[in-house]
Amino acid sequence: MARVLVYDAFENKIYTYANLNENDPMPYSTTNTLTVKEFRGASSSSTLWTTTAAMSAWNLTRRTYGGPIHVGYAFRRIWEGGHGTRSQHYAGVAFDVGQGQGSSARRAIHRAAVNSGAWGYVEPLADTPTWVHFDRRYGTPACSGTTSGYPTLRRGSRSTYVMILQDALSTLGYQTGTRIDGIFGSMTERAVISYQRRTGLTADGVCGCNTWKKISTSVLGVGRTQPTID
Repeated sequence: MARVLVYDAFENKIYTYANLNENDPMPYSTTNTLTVKEFRGASSSSTLWTTTAAMSAWNLTRRTYGGPIHVGYAFRRIWEGGHGTRSQHYAGVAFDVGQGQGSSARRAIHRAAVNSGAWGYVEPLADTPTWVHFDRRYGTPACSGTTSGYPTLRRGSRSTYVMILQDALSTLGYQTGTRIDGIFGSMTERAVISYQRRTGLTADGVCGCNTWKKISTSVLGVGRTQPTID
């Protein structure tokens, strides 16, 4: 069973879907083109997250392609690793697809993703010889000179990036609450300040470039710890 959190940027709200079975469709995905099991990929997490915009982009790509798309990797939690320090997979808005479908099918999937205009980034096929990668990025990266990082977060922020932050902080022993909820409230702010103080960062409670760099590097691939929350 899975608990799925879905962030809606238009309403700035987070919706919770509890007790979903592995073969249930992901919330906001059309019919059965993307199941919970496919979305989670190799992740062992009981809590998953994504956005309505990413699901809409998936729906459009799937309709444009017009056939089944094999999903190899979508969601991962940052402590599970498997991708870079600030991968969009940890935000639940990135897909690696088409593995095992053959080069012609992957080219067609890539064209569908590009032609949909719904993704923030579709990786060139030359960089992904056996899969197709696309993701739906949000906000301006906190670190300049990149388009792939995470945005600055502060008290009042709501997003899947807040979920990554809460996941990372709790895994490192800084409690943000009893559950991941994607809402940057007072407990998350205190956890950020405590982490910043203990790691020599400016203790302003804002997760900007330097804080993201340090926290993502520290937690990447360390595995679930006793204080990790779901």
